[in-house]
Amino acid sequence: MRLRALLDTDALGLKLLGGEHELDRAVRGVMTTDLRDPSRYLSGGELVLTGLAWRRDAADSDPFVHILVQNGVAALAAGEAELGSVPEDLVVACARHRLPLFAVHESVAFATITEHVVRQVSGERAGDLAAVVDRHRRMMTSGPAGGGPDVVLELLGTDLDLRAWVLSPTGRQVAGAKTAESALPGEVRARLAAEHLAATRAGRRAPHRVQVGPTAYSLFPVGGGPRPGRAPQDAPDAREAVLSEWLLAVEADAGDWAEERLDLLHGVTQLIAVERDRREAARTVRRRLAQEILELVQSGAAPAEIAARLRVAAPVLLPGLGTAPHWQVVVARVEWEGPAGPESGTGALAQALLEEILVDPRVPGPEHSDRIAVAHVGDEAVALVPLPAVAREHDGGEPGVVAEALLDAVREPLTAGLDDDGRVTVGVSAAVHSAEGLRGALEEARHARRVAAARPGRVCAAGHQELASHVLLLPFVPDDVRRAFTARLLDPLREYDRRHRAELIPTLEAFLASDGSWTRCAARLHLHVNTLRYRVGRIEQLTGRDLSRLEDKLDFFLALRMS
Repeated sequence: MRLRALLDTDALGLKLLGGEHELDRAVRGVMTTDLRDPSRYLSGGELVLTGLAWRRDAADSDPFVHILVQNGVAALAAGEAELGSVPEDLVVACARHRLPLFAVHESVAFATITEHVVRQVSGERAGDLAAVVDRHRRMMTSGPAGGGPDVVLELLGTDLDLRAWVLSPTGRQVAGAKTAESALPGEVRARLAAEHLAATRAGRRAPHRVQVGPTAYSLFPVGGGPRPGRAPQDAPDAREAVLSEWLLAVEADAGDWAEERLDLLHGVTQLIAVERDRREAARTVRRRLAQEILELVQSGAAPAEIAARLRVAAPVLLPGLGTAPHWQVVVARVEWEGPAGPESGTGALAQALLEEILVDPRVPGPEHSDRIAVAHVGDEAVALVPLPAVAREHDGGEPGVVAEALLDAVREPLTAGLDDDGRVTVGVSAAVHSAEGLRGALEEARHARRVAAARPGRVCAAGHQELASHVLLLPFVPDDVRRAFTARLLDPLREYDRRHRAELIPTLEAFLASDGSWTRCAARLHLHVNTLRYRVGRIEQLTGRDLSRLEDKLDFFLALRMS
């Protein structure tokens, strides 16, 4: 449809403020946002709707409009409800960049405009989409979001007989499956998310078709991605966008669908994207709280000042909580190999991923993600996780986030999204119960993350428990020192094992694991004690060490851990 057609529809309440010579531009979609930089959700040709919450002063207008123009937006429509009228600086900025600008009367909901555009763009060739959109409009009396993605998925099921789910990049269910019978198992969700991320990173066209056992699924990017059947855009921040987008999983094989049917699903993803953008904007308050606390902690502010800010944060993150909670600090970082990413760094991506990682993927819906406050500084994301007293008592005094289990459920999809050029590393602090402990918790989490970064693998985490052992020291030994140390102690044993088909290395490992006990080690290896004594004697002869001495036992232990 053309921009000109929007002015001909009185129900939309649009007033043209500039760009009268650009009204023949084609509109291919619609997106609602109050983000200062919505570029990751734009694919070109959209009518962007905004309530102007991103604007703090006149200087913000030109950068915002510049971002829209750079991403090929067709026009901007600004609501009058917030400020009473569209600011003059926004009118001037749109005129400077030749971006058509509309004012939306305060009596008109953005959802009404969204439905109209989706219906015009997609519904003209798909009668079933028109039915879905019409029914969705009738059900939107419950609020501007129309009941969220669950309403749209319900309509897909009732009107089109399509079972569908909205998943996050880590495979967490955002919407769908009202009953246990219709829910997707966790391993299936993880597999679908991984397949979607891998296909998108590889540049394959959507929808992505996946076979899981006897069931076929078709995966569609929600809102911000390329249209189904078209190649993804080669954007400079494509890697970051892949790891931060929802997907729509439909239980069907879209391989033989007509273009009208694909357009239908594209329209549905745009409706769902409205809710995604609303939830993204709702995170602003929690992020700001975390940012303020982080700045206070890093600047060495007085504990009383930090405690006062924590008292403000606690009711927001845990409504109804009677007493101040304990807190944990979790630090994450995303690193890419090869050419540098966007100028803004990877902190925003690490922030979005950490918000997702900290939510149990087995828990559907948004409620638990509303209790996470994550800030980012440079390339590092820092989360402040509240731990209510009930959780502490239930967990027997070891509450909250446990590094070893944190990434288990999300490792498969994240590894696929990172492909072969990215890493995610996470560090977790111990729980602290006062403002005085936050600075130490932050440093502890940062140290733990560095330990995780020294490990192999695309997705790694380390916790505070590991900082009290030799595990903290080993990752920071220079590689050449490691190689020389382990070669001096272990290479003679490896060479002997290779030439004689012996098992000196396994024997050494078992002997140390048995704390040097001859009887326990012999039983463990199913050997006679005399045979064990012969092998240990051979180890000592080849290395010049004495396994009865604590120092030599420790050297062998460290060599085995570093090898």
